Amino acid sequence: MALSNSMKTAVSGWGKLLVLLSALGFVCASGESAKTVDFNVKPGGVVHSFSEKIKEYECIFTYASQGGTNEQWQMSVGLSDDDRLFSCSVWRPQGKSYLFFTQFKAEIKGAKIEYASAYSQAAVGGQKDVPLKDEEYAVGDTTVTHKDGKFRAELSKLTLIGRTRHDEL
Repeated sequence: MALSNSMKTAVSGWGKLLVLLSALGFVCASGESAKTVDFNVKPGGVVHSFSEKIKEYECIFTYASQGGTNEQWQMSVGLSDDDRLFSCSVWRPQGKSYLFFTQFKAEIKGAKIEYASAYSQAAVGGQKDVPLKDEEYAVGDTTVTHKDGKFRAELSKLTLIGRTRHDEL
């Protein structure tokens, strides 16, 4: 998990609970505020994108990969009941991708990232999430991207949680 100092502060205390609930898919969110869709990650070295929206919030996963054949992946997006947090998770349900990613970028629109993490292996079948090293990727205000020369081409899961620009009445 790569967190800046300001992100670490935001995640402290009650924020840790909020992040945990958010990462678990907004367990309190109603059906129209969360969805999971399947998509294929395609090798061949060509840049591809996949996106999903809820209301005015969007998650976009852009990548290029090599080796093997198409893999089935999933994208989940969720919006908290109070519309203050937007989450996006992109992962391979089988846990480990056998493709070599030459690049990746996950972007959220309509929210500013509070928490982000990237993994070389996703937790399934008794396996644990295996996080990428902090130096392999960079977290910005709205994007998580690979770092040229540092990223080791292994990606199986990305999680982003952003605070929306929700205005109080």
